[in-house]
Amino acid sequence: MDKSLEPLFTPWKIGNVEIKNRIVLCPMGGTSLFGWMEPHHLDKDACDFFMDLAKNNVGLIIPGIAPLKNLIGGQWLYKSKRTFKKLKGYMDEIHKTGAKVFVQLTAGFGRSFSIPNSLAPFIKNKFMSTLLKPIINLPYLCASPSPLPSRWLKGYQCRQLSKKEIKQMIKAFAKTSLLCKQAGVDGVEIHAVHEGYLLDQFTLNYTNKRTDEYGGSFENRYRFATEVVKAIKEECGQDYPVSLRYSAVSKTKDFCEGILPGEDYQEIGRDIEEGKKAAKYLQDAGYDMLNTDNGTYDAWYWAHPPLYMPKNCNLQDVEKIKQVVSIPVVCAGKMEVKDAVKAIKEGKIDAMGVARQFLTDPHWITKMIEGREKDIRPCIYCHNACLTMAHYEGVANDQPMQDSKHMSRCALNPMMMDGGKYDLKPAKKKKNIAVIGGGVGGMEFARVATLRGHKVTIYEKSSLLGGVFISACKMSFKERDRMFLDWLIRQVEKLNIEIKFNTEIKDISSIKADEIVVATGSTAKKLNIKGFDKAIEAIDYLEDHSKVGEKVAIIGGGLTGCEIAYQLALDGKKPFIVEAKNDLIATRGVCLANSSYLRDYFKHNNVPIYLESMTTEIGDNYCIVKDKNGNAQKLDCDSIIVSVGYNSNPLASAKKKVHIIGDAFKVGNLRTVIWRAWDIAKKI
Repeated sequence: MDKSLEPLFTPWKIGNVEIKNRIVLCPMGGTSLFGWMEPHHLDKDACDFFMDLAKNNVGLIIPGIAPLKNLIGGQWLYKSKRTFKKLKGYMDEIHKTGAKVFVQLTAGFGRSFSIPNSLAPFIKNKFMSTLLKPIINLPYLCASPSPLPSRWLKGYQCRQLSKKEIKQMIKAFAKTSLLCKQAGVDGVEIHAVHEGYLLDQFTLNYTNKRTDEYGGSFENRYRFATEVVKAIKEECGQDYPVSLRYSAVSKTKDFCEGILPGEDYQEIGRDIEEGKKAAKYLQDAGYDMLNTDNGTYDAWYWAHPPLYMPKNCNLQDVEKIKQVVSIPVVCAGKMEVKDAVKAIKEGKIDAMGVARQFLTDPHWITKMIEGREKDIRPCIYCHNACLTMAHYEGVANDQPMQDSKHMSRCALNPMMMDGGKYDLKPAKKKKNIAVIGGGVGGMEFARVATLRGHKVTIYEKSSLLGGVFISACKMSFKERDRMFLDWLIRQVEKLNIEIKFNTEIKDISSIKADEIVVATGSTAKKLNIKGFDKAIEAIDYLEDHSKVGEKVAIIGGGLTGCEIAYQLALDGKKPFIVEAKNDLIATRGVCLANSSYLRDYFKHNNVPIYLESMTTEIGDNYCIVKDKNGNAQKLDCDSIIVSVGYNSNPLASAKKKVHIIGDAFKVGNLRTVIWRAWDIAKKI
């Protein structure tokens, strides 16, 4: 191991519990030990995941949130005594690895509960909502400190939580914590004065308008959180460690609008001065650790930073929290190892919090210790599988139900939390397989098929591996995408997979192979409008950013079009976007943390957006745009980039059965490309 990393591998204590190193697995929704959208039980996928991490040098493991009540059915967790008996045996095994476990418990979500779009009509209908209560009590799940607008469902007012319900929750925290202690769990973490969840909503002026003892003054707003820790200590003893998931600063300017990095704006939530005051107050109430970042669901990109956010985005604020408390402080949020090491060495934080990198590569710490950093598959902050909670105008949470039930998957690593579906087994019959196309899909298929024992040959028409992804990686904020591409090429090389470069296959019938896989990607869609040939296709711009002038029109406000507009703005250009739908990035699969950053960025930087508008003509230095009412206007611009999607481009010359993968099969994203490659590779 590189000696410079040694501060990361020194022991530290939370209360009387010693942690062997300073790497903390931060909790992720969907990784609860007790299951997610199902009756309480000891969840096998979560148990297997955490055991694997424990054996691979994680110091402290914090599983995903465990609601005090089942989301489905509404049963109290502390009444599931059988589950905790099973947990005791599991804890005995995990402790043999030297890792420690804190179970995270949550009071709930309040206005941040991500109402599924399929249930939106029911929650707005009082009669239907009442009928659903025995199954899923949506008004209770959304109950907030005060009547508040839902973050997800426009027009829905969340009801106020009663004092009786608050007291029930405090009692449940204490009872559940005692069961955790008796099961051998090393401590609990309270979720959360953090991210705009229920306890956090009580602490914030803009979401707490109560006039009783749980609202108004600073002490009243933080009363719920302090009564929770006091009740746990009374039930479990003063020595039982209690961590708090904590947001130093809310980074929020209004409902559904965050404060961007570097933006000077009035905070309506918790500013850094209140953050420091509250941290000291919560420590004095009995909390033994602060697991810290920033943000609310209104500024979600701070707590779940997408690729657009800067590295170590929360570190500067978290360091200020450390200055005013004596208990350990963990910092999370796109943490870079070298920067975490420096901050730990200088006493500015106590440990490094990491979450989704463990999904992408659960063995990354072991690889780092062994000096194999180049073999670490990097998280690219896409949220395409771990957190697909999409939201845009006209929908609530447009997340597929399958994703809601199985969160914390990984776009780049299908094996994660998959119930064994993607476990790799040796092929029963070793075959010679030809792969047409050396892009991400072709390479990933070749890698997985080779690991199963097949002999794979890649036919690539260019002199490079990577396909269209090479151009996509050229945007300045796609550093992690470039790292992933480098990782994938390295794995192909290490496996000695044969590659025939500069070999374009037009007729696959002549290829001698047992199986043929087509991974030839897609082609850009064309619009039937006057002057279309004067526009620049998105891929051409990505290949060479110098092709555009100062003022640039982007036709198409999907994710690619918005990322191009973002890059142009970063380059000092003046982009504007024309989009036919009623919102930008109005599609499934793109997490609100990602899309809301771009929307907030465009709003703050005055990037013109023309929604529900169609481009009817493209000229040398203009485009004509017609809105939904038929009103047309001529918009001057130096260049026009078209980003209106792609069509699959499979080879049409096949005379035998082939397997089609990637965008050649169906245009999607990295998740669909990678998972389809695995689906085919594990069947052959």
